[in-house]
Amino acid sequence: MTESTAPVHAVPRTEGDSAVEVRSICKYYGDIEALRLIDLDFPRGKLTTLLGPSGCGKTTLLKIIAGLVEPTSGDVRVNGKAVTGPGPERAFVFQDFALMPWATVMRNVAFGLELKGMGKAERQSIARHYIAEVGLTGFEDKYPHELSGGMRQRVGLARAFAVNAEVLLLDEPFSAVDEQNRRKFQEDLLQLVEKERKTFIFVTHSIEEAVYVSDRIVLLSRRPSRVAQIIEPKIDRTASPDAIRRDQGYLDTVEEIWQGLKHYVD
Repeated sequence: MTESTAPVHAVPRTEGDSAVEVRSICKYYGDIEALRLIDLDFPRGKLTTLLGPSGCGKTTLLKIIAGLVEPTSGDVRVNGKAVTGPGPERAFVFQDFALMPWATVMRNVAFGLELKGMGKAERQSIARHYIAEVGLTGFEDKYPHELSGGMRQRVGLARAFAVNAEVLLLDEPFSAVDEQNRRKFQEDLLQLVEKERKTFIFVTHSIEEAVYVSDRIVLLSRRPSRVAQIIEPKIDRTASPDAIRRDQGYLDTVEEIWQGLKHYVD
């Protein structure tokens, strides 16, 4: 795919406390340039969404932040410390759930704590708390094949929260569920963001979803991906979900992002 000729807006760096700093990240796969000089700051305690056309490198950037993929050049810092691989301060929620099929909900959620060497009683107490937080009380002894897709995704979220990571990395976590459950998950996510006060980095293909859940939206260009624009939705979170989705500010932000993405649609 050829590089877009659409204008790329100058993006000021975020002022204030940043949990994650991305500096001059480039990524090549062979002779294919996926990411070009990505510079971003992710504010602590906020939800930032990576949004852009299919194949633009959103998941690649997320995995670089997670330490699962090594950049070709540039660096990532979490709380000022260079990322050289996965670390306990970051937790990744995969699109395909990545649950252990032979393990119960309780074992799946507590697994990260088990790896840390935490005692059974303590890790099960923590796991039970987050199982309740995601609405799965009563399913502790069920196996993944006994759960719906939406319930399996809830298990993945509970597992990420249980390890008490400071940064939650979510790769299209609601893409495998129907629209009704997706909207419910969006509302649940906002409640968890407010309650946990962790730093969330969220990948989605949905403009509407990005605007609904985000404090900030990073719009990426098509490959080689660059930061095209940063948008901060001005939404009254005290309104009802239906009222938010009818609000003119919400609708205007959705339209603004669509107009930005049109440059990158073939």
